[in-house]
Amino acid sequence: MTPAHPTEPSYGIPVSPLLTCHPDKQRLYGADTYYQESHDQLAALTGDITGFAHRHALLLLKPDAVVARRLDVAVDWLAGQGFRIVGAAVTRLTRTMIRSLWYFQWNLATPYRRRLAALFLEDADALVLLVRPRHDLDVPASVELTRLKGPTDPDARRPGQLRHLLGRYSYLLNLVHTPDEPADVLRELAVHFDDSERDRLFRSALADEDRTGHARELTGRLYDATASRNLAFDPAVVRLRDTVSRHPGADPSATPRTLLETAWRRGIELDPWDAVIVGSKVLPMRQPGRTPVLDGADADTWRLHLDTVRATAN
Repeated sequence: MTPAHPTEPSYGIPVSPLLTCHPDKQRLYGADTYYQESHDQLAALTGDITGFAHRHALLLLKPDAVVARRLDVAVDWLAGQGFRIVGAAVTRLTRTMIRSLWYFQWNLATPYRRRLAALFLEDADALVLLVRPRHDLDVPASVELTRLKGPTDPDARRPGQLRHLLGRYSYLLNLVHTPDEPADVLRELAVHFDDSERDRLFRSALADEDRTGHARELTGRLYDATASRNLAFDPAVVRLRDTVSRHPGADPSATPRTLLETAWRRGIELDPWDAVIVGSKVLPMRQPGRTPVLDGADADTWRLHLDTVRATAN
């Protein structure tokens, strides 16, 4: 006989409300392969998955940070903000990985943004730093690091924030990324790394090893493997005009946006970085009227959330 109230099917593992402020993220991440992989692997190493996720944050230094030679600046900034590097590894932001990392936010991207991202994110390797604060915080480490990092909008960045320090280039060329919440830290570790690399990072972090020296060693390797680039807008426009002017019928005096769209339409080969530098400044990067499928929460929201969860538990 069919029960009157059939049990709702389970598609994944439970995600603690201590790992995210969002019920939708609890439901979706519980069924997410990447989250499950990190969760299960970490569970075999420690009985305190929630504590680990709260105490640790990730900083992704993207290819634009590599070519702009800003990795060492970020490492120094972390120390100045009271964060200790307990794990470091190199990653490659492939087309698939980009979509996996920002799967629940990529719905905001315009076709221009997707095209430009493909030009530079795979051009060089990137650096992932697993960090923990030297002192206890009243919010998860990922929430605090995201606050200190600064916003995506270059005009909204303020002195002292990492993105302000590294260079206010454009919405797309923001040099760094941080997972928003503890659940995102676990998920993104599995997006970047296979089982063996995650195991190394988890064990290093659980042992509270200082991996700053290793991070600096990887910084040197990345610099050696890639040419440096000036990410400033005006010189890139000059180079773009020079390239377009070599083709009959093109108007080198056109606006930067027209120059770029003309080059694309006519199949003119452009320097990828120049296309990204100019395009990310003059082309729309975000679809108007849309919100991300999942998002993070600020520190004040997290404080209220933690109070509510703990009160409910008691």
